[in-house]
Amino acid sequence: MKKETRKQEIVRIAAKLFKSKGYSAVTMRDLATAMGIKAASLYNHIDSKQAILQDIIIDIAEDFTSGMQTIIVGNTNSIERLEQIIQLHVRIAVDSADNLAALNSDWMHLENKLEYYLKLRQDYENNFRKIIETGILNREIASVDPDVLMFSMLSTLRSLYLWIPKKGDVKLDELSYSLSQILISGINI
Repeated sequence: MKKETRKQEIVRIAAKLFKSKGYSAVTMRDLATAMGIKAASLYNHIDSKQAILQDIIIDIAEDFTSGMQTIIVGNTNSIERLEQIIQLHVRIAVDSADNLAALNSDWMHLENKLEYYLKLRQDYENNFRKIIETGILNREIASVDPDVLMFSMLSTLRSLYLWIPKKGDVKLDELSYSLSQILISGINI
């Protein structure tokens, strides 16, 4: 495993602080204290607290976007694509729970990158909805309101970061399978 750079360490610790206190409540002094360094030293590695938030949120949003692109170009049916979306969310939540918390709770604090983030989010949701609509047309999924179905699934998947850290060692495949059974079996024809 590659050694973490100082900037990566700053971003990782900031994400933990943002999750526990909220972006607005965290100061650069808080971050420096958590790292055991002087606040001025942080600026040797990062430009601002806003830049840290942008790194956290945009990295996660782009991870979701690239994962969705892989899913939609694959040669799979709608149910398999929904299973892959669940796997994507579980992987990201397990690998980056603190970062996912910032994405879910603090995205509205993005300044320069807010429009870009909102575009990534809208495109992701549009692709998710298309998968559901295709599944309904192909009679793989019950005829229900695609938006209700999508947001029902997303509300569970977006909150995984709250639950996963409390579970300790999580097996990605088992959790993905269990969530697929719960979230998809009810809509599977």
